[in-house]
Amino acid sequence: MHFNTISVIGLGYIGLPTAAVFASRGKQVVGVDINPDAVATINRGEIHIVEPDLADVVREAVQQKRLRATTVAEPAEAFLIAVPTPFVDDHQPDLSYVHAAALSLAPVLKAGDLVILESTSPVGATEQMAQWLAEARPDLRFPQQGGESDIFIAYCPERVLPGKVMTELLENDRVIGGMTPACSARASELYRIFLRGACVETNARTAEMCKLTENSFRDVNIAFANELSLICADQGINVWELITLANRHPRVNILQPGPGVGGHCIAVDPWFIVAQNPQQARLIRTAREVNDAKPEWVLEQVKKALGDCLTQSGRRASEITIACFGLAFKPDIDDLRESPAMAVAHRIAEWHSGTTWVVEPHVAAIPSRLAHEATLVAIEQALQQADILVMLVDHAQFRAVDAARIVQPWVIDTKGVWR
Repeated sequence: MHFNTISVIGLGYIGLPTAAVFASRGKQVVGVDINPDAVATINRGEIHIVEPDLADVVREAVQQKRLRATTVAEPAEAFLIAVPTPFVDDHQPDLSYVHAAALSLAPVLKAGDLVILESTSPVGATEQMAQWLAEARPDLRFPQQGGESDIFIAYCPERVLPGKVMTELLENDRVIGGMTPACSARASELYRIFLRGACVETNARTAEMCKLTENSFRDVNIAFANELSLICADQGINVWELITLANRHPRVNILQPGPGVGGHCIAVDPWFIVAQNPQQARLIRTAREVNDAKPEWVLEQVKKALGDCLTQSGRRASEITIACFGLAFKPDIDDLRESPAMAVAHRIAEWHSGTTWVVEPHVAAIPSRLAHEATLVAIEQALQQADILVMLVDHAQFRAVDAARIVQPWVIDTKGVWR
């Protein structure tokens, strides 16, 4: 069976690029999102997120009538679910968006259709989704019911880096986890429409765990670097020089520390493993705790800098301006999800009685969370007029600033940009 129409449910940082790439290969693509503003923006041939090269692909796909967006699911031969999977109280996985997406597409399912969950999920989520679909459509047969099923179901996590999505979407290998071998084969057939990397087939539970493992591995390694930065600060050692020296060892590759860990994957996914395996996942839990605690440590460094500033200048705290450089969770993007920089800036703005500035070249307006506490300013204004500088995200614009121009004696550089 050919894939004449492909539906992508969730038109965010993963869903929209995926929909656009399928459309660029000549497929009819229907994007579904609950945000009517996002739907209207896409249907104008524009985008509501920042991602290099995405705007051109979306514009052309819409102009050629290969891509359109809607708020209601429509019939298709393949459905890809790319909705958020956050956690709730005590870091428990929240599958409510996946549940809502499954129920939204269930009425339009027909025999032969393929449903793929792309959202990062705890182990067993694909099976749970299949059960929800089976309950909504008792007239169809699903893989978990045995025998030859009417519907193919698989799990295929994204593995792309924000800022490079349009390249990595095509080039990176995909792990294809079908509920049956036939489901894996059908899902691989879909991704080969655009994929230049390999389709590596496995089962759904292994594919789910693979995604969590990849991001937990990264989190543990970042936690080592962040913990090292705390130790070096206590010992009066330059952590950036130390890491550079240690990495000259042929079998050592320490990552760079920062203000914490953010984003929709690395800051979230390890908790899915911990939630399901609380006794065994001791190292993974500790790494999460180390990284989650780093923003508080950064705030303490800002407080110490303010204390020194007040002592040396003789001014009041209300007269001091603190400038935070960066809000995104990683360099050169506009994504603020789970951003430690955002958390630090918010804590500073809440605590500081003086002026708090934010420098974030990738957003047009200050986020509502900070709107009443901080002001968005340009790089030059912050460099020239702020009393204390807090480097949180190493955007290219910040790295381009000559360190010799930094004249403030009070600089908290969590990224080693101006060392």
